[in-house]
Amino acid sequence: MTVREFKKPAASTDPPAGPAIRVPDLPDLADLPALRTATVTGLSRIAAGVLRRRWDVRLHGAEHVPTDGPVLVACNHLAVLDGLLAIALSPRPTYALAKQELFTGSLGRLLEATGQIPVQRRTVDKRAVRRCLQVLTSGGALAVFPEGVRGLGDFQHAFGGAAYLAMVTGAPIVPVAILGSREPGQTTKQMPRRGQPMHMVYGPPILIPQLSWPRRRTEVVTLTEDLRIQLAAHVTGAQELTGLRLPGPPA
Repeated sequence: MTVREFKKPAASTDPPAGPAIRVPDLPDLADLPALRTATVTGLSRIAAGVLRRRWDVRLHGAEHVPTDGPVLVACNHLAVLDGLLAIALSPRPTYALAKQELFTGSLGRLLEATGQIPVQRRTVDKRAVRRCLQVLTSGGALAVFPEGVRGLGDFQHAFGGAAYLAMVTGAPIVPVAILGSREPGQTTKQMPRRGQPMHMVYGPPILIPQLSWPRRRTEVVTLTEDLRIQLAAHVTGAQELTGLRLPGPPA
């Protein structure tokens, strides 16, 4: 298995570009609800069966996902199906981040039961961060969407959450390219037609150095940009591998 390692950003004598992120240690996670991995596993299997019956879903490189220990699964984001695909078709029980707005009524209860973690996207959601740390420090798998919103899915941009969580926990990052979850001309809320080919292409783990507290935002920014470049290259390679192209801008 090939593993890409990032170099720790070189020390600089220049003043930091952003304020220091000062946290003395990992936050106390004892008050969080227990992880319901057995429930997540059972419901994910049911969801996987439904997905495979409706669409032609194919996995590539799933052996790159470590069988145990913490791991971040970093996916591109095209459409509404992506979160379910990331959880249901993962080779191991996997939790995922999803926007807070989805967690209402019966849909919200279903999302939480299948391992999705609500996150407020317009602020620093400390509870979501703590929940992610709980998953990773317990040796679990967590799916994240560094692009933050559904769109082109080509990693033209990325937020710093994945790199930050990897820095804190030492979890490797497995890149995943999702292709086919949205067709050209569709909105991000539409489902592809029945029988549409979909591909999930996993790549070799990427290792980011685990840094001690406190750390500065410049380190997160530097490593996030390096990670973004690698994720974008993986999506490009996945299109060449499968012959399925990204759908372009959503309607």
